[in-house]
Amino acid sequence: MRFEDSALKVPHMGWNELNIKKNNPLLYGIPDKSFFYFVHSYYISPEDESIISTTTDYGIEFASMVWRDNIYAVQFHPEKSQASGLRVLKNFGDIVAGK
Repeated sequence: MRFEDSALKVPHMGWNELNIKKNNPLLYGIPDKSFFYFVHSYYISPEDESIISTTTDYGIEFASMVWRDNIYAVQFHPEKSQASGLRVLKNFGDIVAGK
């Protein structure tokens, strides 16, 4: 879905925080309300809300990370998100390596 609120700058670009709704291995060591870097004009609205791991507020609350079994998807850019982003990338590497 595209951000439609005319009061919002689209694309959503810059730092925003993750609200952890359901922890998962990708979030190991990431505290709630950590900031990550976003650049996007669209967001998902999953029919199955049980897959939502984090949400972010940008005029509306949207799913910023989903997770089910071995599938992870993030709306933010970990490679641009400094220490927290590096931690997410390390966690991903550990998951793939079976650690």
